[in-house]
Amino acid sequence: MSTDYSRALGARLRAIRNQQGLSLQGVEDKSHGRWKAVVVGSYERGDRAVTVQRLSELAVFYGVPVSELLPDPRPSSAVTSSSKIVLNLESLGSLPADEAGPLARYASTIQAQRHDYNGKVLSIRAEDLKSLAIIYDMSPDELTSRLIEWGVISAGMESVVGFGGPDDEDEELNPDWERRRSPR
Repeated sequence: MSTDYSRALGARLRAIRNQQGLSLQGVEDKSHGRWKAVVVGSYERGDRAVTVQRLSELAVFYGVPVSELLPDPRPSSAVTSSSKIVLNLESLGSLPADEAGPLARYASTIQAQRHDYNGKVLSIRAEDLKSLAIIYDMSPDELTSRLIEWGVISAGMESVVGFGGPDDEDEELNPDWERRRSPR
């Protein structure tokens, strides 16, 4: 396993552990010693190779699919991961709450965390649109179009966001995207 991949895998393991509010010692305690803090820490640093079996067991322990522990196999795009999207908060504030409520709450939370209350614009990461798309039960492309339509982001942001069109790689990797999003 390459060093870069080991580190990326370790970062995913650490992120999942942190999302669950567990320290390394907390993992050991919660697992009643099954997962030693030093071992999990070495996996997270990429210092120790983790077998598929152990990775699967760790996924069960965390209660997540194994795929959530694996890093993105595609090379990361520096443009997409570091791009900022500027939200027009004035336009957002003029939208009906039933349409823009989740985005408004999201923006408000970020403003509070940053202590940034200029009220005109707010920058978020392009990656944040994936989370927002889940909240809105849309694809990232659909949400981007909606935000442009609302005047919350500028037209032309599709290329900055970089989620592609109907043949987007995410949909190739996840062909049941449409089925999962459709009402049942």
